[in-house]
Amino acid sequence: MVQFAKKISHTLIDSFRHIPPSLKLAWRSSKKLCITIGILTLFAAILPILVAILGKWIVDAIMAHDFRLTVYWVIAEALIIAFQAAILRGLFLGQGLLGAKLGADVNIMILEKAVQLELRHFENSDIYDSLTRARQQASVRPVAMVTDTLQLLQNALTFLGYVGLLASFSAWIVLGLIAAAIPATVAEMRFSNAAFRMRNRRSPDNRRLNYLEYVLANDEHAKEVKVMGLSDLFLQRYKSLAYRFYEEDKRLSTSRSIWAYVLSLLATATFYVSYGVMAGMAALGKATLGQLTLYLMAFRQGQQAFQSCLTAVGSMYESNLYMSNLFEFLNIQTLESEDALKKATHPAPPTSHSGIRFENVGFHYNGSDKWVLRNISLEIPAGKSLALVGHNGAGKSTFIKLLCRLYDPSEGRILLDGIDLKEWDLHVLRRRIGVVFQDFNQYQLTFQENVGVGSIDHVDDVPQIRRSVVKGGAEEVAAGLHSDIATPLGRWFHEGVELSGGQWQKVALARGFMREDADVLIFDEPTAALDADAEQVIFERFRQLTAGKTSILISHRFPTVRMADRIVVLEHGQILEQGTHDELILANGTYHRLFNLQAQGYL
Repeated sequence: MVQFAKKISHTLIDSFRHIPPSLKLAWRSSKKLCITIGILTLFAAILPILVAILGKWIVDAIMAHDFRLTVYWVIAEALIIAFQAAILRGLFLGQGLLGAKLGADVNIMILEKAVQLELRHFENSDIYDSLTRARQQASVRPVAMVTDTLQLLQNALTFLGYVGLLASFSAWIVLGLIAAAIPATVAEMRFSNAAFRMRNRRSPDNRRLNYLEYVLANDEHAKEVKVMGLSDLFLQRYKSLAYRFYEEDKRLSTSRSIWAYVLSLLATATFYVSYGVMAGMAALGKATLGQLTLYLMAFRQGQQAFQSCLTAVGSMYESNLYMSNLFEFLNIQTLESEDALKKATHPAPPTSHSGIRFENVGFHYNGSDKWVLRNISLEIPAGKSLALVGHNGAGKSTFIKLLCRLYDPSEGRILLDGIDLKEWDLHVLRRRIGVVFQDFNQYQLTFQENVGVGSIDHVDDVPQIRRSVVKGGAEEVAAGLHSDIATPLGRWFHEGVELSGGQWQKVALARGFMREDADVLIFDEPTAALDADAEQVIFERFRQLTAGKTSILISHRFPTVRMADRIVVLEHGQILEQGTHDELILANGTYHRLFNLQAQGYL
């Protein structure tokens, strides 16, 4: 019995653990609604007790044959009932409005946290599972925690009022009222816990279900799915997961309903035993008809109030489990957290520009012993250009991600103008960098916005956008659209236009040139999807566009690579060769061999 009591006590304490932060979220979302709901909750707790007392007075007035007093109390009860209806309607409205506002705010918080996550987080399936769990019922659980707290307060006050009325009749009746409701609540908590664990366990499969739905119903995958006949395979996998979820839900819901019904019979039996005792005493003349009416109403309503208290605790327990997922996700430490930014010792660029230096830099992913880069030491003087050459998987793109501080080195350090990247304010650092990634995004936005997002502060600066369009060689693409740069790109929205791969790459190049103040330009395969004519135009512009800026280029196209001041050949994550184009040709090594292989392809 002692162990059971301790377990119940621990469960109750755990149920309240996330109440303070949840109430804080609600208060921050809307102070006025919280105050209004709190006041209405107090009225809603008191009015049922007044109705019960008025019911006794009405019956007593009837038994006394006092017509005038009977009518008076009936009118009073009608007014209170009308007022109670208004209070409950106001509560329903207030909770609905708070739920909508708080649900939106919590979803925004999740997205704000998601954009702070680093690249390493997005490459970790556990973080994806955490995000999925945080988003599960994110729109309803925070407000449920708040409303359940208020419901607990309301019903507790109402219950105490009824207990005060019943205590004058029999303390045993009060104990029976309390004891009958506890088993159903304990069972409900157990089922809530089981449902929570089941949904958490499903997180990876939920993501897989969403992915299959995306593949089957998205234009990005439509061509390959149809041509290769993949629809039946993916649809079957979707059905298998969906029906498995249904069977699991059905088993849990069925068990939950059966136990709820069986245990509810206990509460019903307790009520009718008490009813019989009270009715018997009234029949023996030991209680008036008014008292019988009051006690029966107090017992019935008190039983419901106490059951509602326990239901609120059970619901709070379940909501607490989901809120733990939310707060766990929101507490993930990231480079872009406020603490990290406060620790930045160099919030502004230094006055001297000495360029970029890698000092014995190595990198491997967390949980892996395989080095992606190792012993990388090189210097890129300010205003000079560097080209990275190597086979796929040699570490070229990782080199770029380290420089953009999407990762931190596992060993060594990277300096910009003599200052370790870790000491830079991330926003200041990244404003100095203009970058075009090989796997650039194709935003379902207008042409103007697709270019303008390269410098978000200038997304509406049409002259700057048009300059960038010219630099990226995308002016002909814009001219061929039905609304010039105002044309929506992609097929997701009305009047959207889909571009070819080469056209999208020109848009991405234009986006990379949007940061006119950036002094470090990075291009990862900038001409991979361009035809020979377009590529030649970009080659001719490239040296001019990067003049006076530090530039880093990754390319398999040697006509582009040879334009760099220095070329580095990476192999298995290490520097194999470095020098100018002429020096590397004379060295007769890997670069010379790759250059000749590509040159033979044009013969």
